[in-house]
Amino acid sequence: MEQKPSVARAQRWVWVLAAVAALCCLATVLVFAPGFLSPDSLDQLRQAQGKAPLTDWHPPVLSLVWGALITMTGSITSMLVLQSAVLWGALWVLARCVWELTRSRGGSLAVLGVGLAPFVLNFAGVVWKDVHAAFALLAACAVAFTGLLLRDRAPRPAVRWGLLWLGVLFLAYAMLVRKNAVVAAIPVFVMLVLALWGTPGGRTWVKCSAALVAGLVVPAAAISLFSQPLQTKQGAQIMLDDLVHVLSVDELRSADVSPALRDRLVASARECERVGALSDAYWACYRRPADGLRGDSGEITSLWLREMSGHVPQYVQYRLLLFTTLLFETDYAYKAGITRNDLGIEVSHPRLEDMLGTYVNGMVEDLPWLFRGWFWLAVALVLAIRPGKGVFAMPVRALGISSAAYILGYLPIMPATDFRYVYWPALACALGLLLLWLGRGTPPPPRESPGATAGRAVTTHRPADAGDQSPAR
Repeated sequence: MEQKPSVARAQRWVWVLAAVAALCCLATVLVFAPGFLSPDSLDQLRQAQGKAPLTDWHPPVLSLVWGALITMTGSITSMLVLQSAVLWGALWVLARCVWELTRSRGGSLAVLGVGLAPFVLNFAGVVWKDVHAAFALLAACAVAFTGLLLRDRAPRPAVRWGLLWLGVLFLAYAMLVRKNAVVAAIPVFVMLVLALWGTPGGRTWVKCSAALVAGLVVPAAAISLFSQPLQTKQGAQIMLDDLVHVLSVDELRSADVSPALRDRLVASARECERVGALSDAYWACYRRPADGLRGDSGEITSLWLREMSGHVPQYVQYRLLLFTTLLFETDYAYKAGITRNDLGIEVSHPRLEDMLGTYVNGMVEDLPWLFRGWFWLAVALVLAIRPGKGVFAMPVRALGISSAAYILGYLPIMPATDFRYVYWPALACALGLLLLWLGRGTPPPPRESPGATAGRAVTTHRPADAGDQSPAR
């Protein structure tokens, strides 16, 4: 008869995982320093530094957080440090929970390895709202796994509610920094509640849902009230795409809008056709007035509402074409370095940047399907439908549903075909596939009935790579 590894030996492995995660976090900061910045990132940095007015073209929460970090540290690299710490901290928590639940050293290391996958590391240090949303959702998953680990030890109600509010904090940030992340956040929220309570009663669902709503509405209202970001009417950008790609030039020429807007729409449609721009007309084809979309948004919205109802087949065809392009011709798999700028910001370690580019671009050439939307949508659907029956079945299904909902949610609103719109699904599905494999043959934890308080020991399962054991004496 054999006995389980000693508590000290198990704890040492937790520290090994922490050391590996810390080294990976440090390496991420070094490679990406001071953070890879696109034109969007630079725009938000200027707002964070007070060099440009705060706007809502991009959700202002990122600029506000970045500005606070710059005030505290005096360095723009602080945002890179924060998002790297969230990524690797969340992966370490997940790896520790996997170790506690399976006693698989290889499995727990593999969880950390997800962060080194080329389709995750490619954007890990890019300051983008897509990356922030993905890492916040991952952190919420880590909180849920902590709840799953502690649930059968009957934690105090204060611990459960504390974990819930921590998870809600991450979920709220994900939705604030990327508006359409709400469809991905809801399945993760359900996973969080189920992980903490097992079989929550109706009252628990109501309280948890109220916490999520409060966690989202209160900071959103505070940002709007105290920061007062400039309203840019960015939502009209999607309607502009539909108008210039669905309506013909003749239809645009006779549109019931002001002559100035009519001329811009006609010119935009012609220019998009000339350059072959299937989307993103505002940046690629539109003769933007000084006030951007603010002056045009009302007329664009009214025209869209009138015309799309009479062009349903053409609208559906255009959106399906664009969505198909996202799935099968996914673009922009790697963001290299820092866009040329007037702020004097350059990559700190060009050779490390070249090394990363060689790794990611090489994998794009060798395994292109890893950077295609269709692959991650297919994986998401498999995880949602067949999550297995082991200890991780519920989280695997939640990750699959979250990923599929996020990709499908882009069908009516997608402005471009960039891989960053598939970034969260790629990260979540990679983790889900790993958990599906690690959970084989392990029974799910016993479900707790509403109001149950009896403590139960966590059942652990020991695969072949768990380490040495001493025979019982």
